[in-house]
Amino acid sequence: MGHDKLRKFAENESFSCLLQPSSGELLEDGFFNLKDHPVKGHWFGGSGAPLILELGCGKGEYTVNLAERNPSNNYVGVDIKGARLWKGAKYATEHGMANVAFLRTRIEFIKAFFAPGEVSEVWLTFSDPQMKSENSRLSSPLFLDRYRSFMRRGGIVHLKTDSRFLHEYTKAVCEENALEILSCTTDLYGSENKDIPAEVTQVQTFYEKMFLDQGIPITYLSFVIDHDGDYLHPSSFDSKFWRDAEGPRRSFGHRGHQVCDCE
Repeated sequence: MGHDKLRKFAENESFSCLLQPSSGELLEDGFFNLKDHPVKGHWFGGSGAPLILELGCGKGEYTVNLAERNPSNNYVGVDIKGARLWKGAKYATEHGMANVAFLRTRIEFIKAFFAPGEVSEVWLTFSDPQMKSENSRLSSPLFLDRYRSFMRRGGIVHLKTDSRFLHEYTKAVCEENALEILSCTTDLYGSENKDIPAEVTQVQTFYEKMFLDQGIPITYLSFVIDHDGDYLHPSSFDSKFWRDAEGPRRSFGHRGHQVCDCE
């Protein structure tokens, strides 16, 4: 492990806005009976302000920017990579941002940290489309069921991605389960989208800016998660067609240079 990562990990311990729970404690009674963390139901002192999550937040720039634009809301960025979270946590600490927190954990464990009705919105920003594993997709029925356990009635999920595969899959999930779609576009910056909130285009991630520079279309989909009963898998989604249409996935090095094409 490089010295810079070790330095960031050490500094992470000093950030009060960064929660790094032990997986061992959560899994004490097994994966299917996760132990609740004490923060569940008590984020930001239980202030009652809208709580918005960004799942797979990376360096946290989207979480931080949303929080700066909307100081009356509270935001939590979630990621498993401590070296990435360091940047957002450091920025929030140095700027005294009281409405931002970060959580280092696996998204599979998310139900252990948030109480029923505690969360208003979930952002999925440039998630891995997981083309070969449906249950690993952050917009799959499995994950939607997890989000529903802690989201308010009328809660919104936002999906912003460069992956047409993931966009079409998520749209198919919504249609299969009769979820209300609020906004849907396959080219967020290439056409007029009057029904889309300004912050969707005005706040951008590091990779989003890179994709735009390369002329790669960004898609956006938002929907209401309300649904009674089990979420159904999309029967109409042609995964092979959209996998072939998208082609190999892009992979980037730590400086942002494209280094390979990955299946």
